[in-house]
Amino acid sequence: MVKMKKHWQRFVKYYYENEKLGLSLDISRMNFADDFMVSLEPRLQQAFLEMNALEAGALANPDEQRRVGHYWLRRPELAPDEDIAAGISATIDRITQFAETISLKYTRFVLVGIGGSALGPMLVTEALPGGRGGLQPYFIDNTDPDGIDRVLAEISPYLTETLVLVASKSGDTPETKNGMQEVQAAFRRQNLDFTQQAIAITTPGSRLDQLAEEAGWLARFPLWDWVGGRTSVTSAVGLLPAALQGVEIGAFLQGAADCDEETRKTEAAANPAALLALMWYYATGGKGQKDMVILPYKDALQYLARYLQQLIMESLGKEKDRDGREARQGISVYGNKGSSDQHAYVQQLLDGVNNFFVTFVEVQGEARQEPLYLQDNITSGDYLQAFLLGTREALSANGRESVTVILRRLDAYTLGVLIALFERAVGLYASLVNVNAYNQPGVEKGKKGAGLMIGLMEKLFIYLKNSPGQSFTVQELAAALGCPEQEESLFKIMEYLNVNGRIRKNTGSLTERRYSL
Repeated sequence: MVKMKKHWQRFVKYYYENEKLGLSLDISRMNFADDFMVSLEPRLQQAFLEMNALEAGALANPDEQRRVGHYWLRRPELAPDEDIAAGISATIDRITQFAETISLKYTRFVLVGIGGSALGPMLVTEALPGGRGGLQPYFIDNTDPDGIDRVLAEISPYLTETLVLVASKSGDTPETKNGMQEVQAAFRRQNLDFTQQAIAITTPGSRLDQLAEEAGWLARFPLWDWVGGRTSVTSAVGLLPAALQGVEIGAFLQGAADCDEETRKTEAAANPAALLALMWYYATGGKGQKDMVILPYKDALQYLARYLQQLIMESLGKEKDRDGREARQGISVYGNKGSSDQHAYVQQLLDGVNNFFVTFVEVQGEARQEPLYLQDNITSGDYLQAFLLGTREALSANGRESVTVILRRLDAYTLGVLIALFERAVGLYASLVNVNAYNQPGVEKGKKGAGLMIGLMEKLFIYLKNSPGQSFTVQELAAALGCPEQEESLFKIMEYLNVNGRIRKNTGSLTERRYSL
């Protein structure tokens, strides 16, 4: 009884609610000391100053010499110059008008993108039901031919009534470029003109923009260089697919803008994003010492964990801090949805290694107008909340900590609130631990490595074509191609090509196996 009373007192002290946003935040089950927030107050105030500078147009990504302005997308008047503000407003108006007119002719669209250019639209699609007359969405978000074929098999019978959205800042991202070429091939197989149904969402002047202009694509929408992929969902990347489905993009933007306004407050207790950032710092020791488990108790938010995984891990996972010193920062993020995970990894969360903290996401309002009672006064939704509350209590009893984000309902407005909340928390936490949240050098390393492997594969084919009737071991090929240190990669490439019937091999040990075209 004493413990329960203590919980209530702590809950009252550390419960944040905002009726305007339809948002509450419960941090009472994080076991920080009462002086914890005071100890971080100087750092937090510095983070607010840095966020103000960011929103005012300060250089945020020195690697690419660009600013970061996703906050301007939902409040154009905050942009540092009139041209940017006018461009944002004009794009929103154009998206609305385009969606209204084009929906009369088409019934489907497929979005080709990767990372944030796909995860944001996919999150919105799952979270929000489209309006009447909205287009049916499909996504190609990888360079897996089997996955691409599954999508193409579904849309091919309706290709004449399918729009193709290609989202890429440069047009050179391999996964997106490959997906676009796969869709183009599907159009050719049916003797259809791809360009008349293709829409580019890209940086003005990019290679994709030039291609779309020269080929006469149906439309082009801007993805400015100051919008990062993982924060692009309130740009044309997220707004155009949403509008095509009949989502109220005005309400979506308003929710994000209103949350931005609330999270500019410099008093931690009045700022839910600051409270989240502080809890992340407490839970991880400011050094990523614990993982973040995202558990939304709503099927419509099943993509939230994947979306936040990119937003948080790509933003915070950095080798060096802003002063160039080795930091090895980051927070590992995983999750799915409740209550499905009551029967999956919640067992480990309750009884296993205590190397995590949970972020519950609760949606109080149900879309059903009339409740269906399964027993006296109890509905399916009542069970859903009971599982959330029961799991929270069980975790707490076992010394496992959690934060709960509560939405009054799930609609376009509150989804905008939720996205803006986590975007701001990421920015503030990055300042607290002194890393740049807006660059991604590790991603570039991965792209470079993939490029080297494609180059190696191309050299391999040329050599085999120039050596008809001959076969070679891995070691012989590595020596002939001038890359003796790449024997392992060559072996894996040739085994992959053999399984797919593109080269032959003779059986034998790994060192004796011979390959030919």
